[in-house]
Amino acid sequence: MNQRALGMLGLCARAGKVVTGEKAVVQAIRNGTCCLALLDGGVAGNGEKAVSQACTTHEVPLLRTEPGELGSAIGKPNRMAAAITDPGMAKRLQQLCEPTGE
Repeated sequence: MNQRALGMLGLCARAGKVVTGEKAVVQAIRNGTCCLALLDGGVAGNGEKAVSQACTTHEVPLLRTEPGELGSAIGKPNRMAAAITDPGMAKRLQQLCEPTGE
């Protein structure tokens, strides 16, 4: 994930628009409050499976970061899953992660 996307992720966290933790993320996906899910590259198999299956079932976009990036960006080290709950912020984060970047 590029630096601008990581900065946007930090902004989302400071704005209170991020839910973290595998169970909380899966719950946010299921109840419709998650606009974008993120998984850290170092996530264990069961956590990855639960979040990715929930995203597929509920048609929620899923982004993956490099190991350790997710927790560092949101200011909560060792977090493996996060959900963005604001539609505008989620859309901008997706745009920043596209190959074109803008």
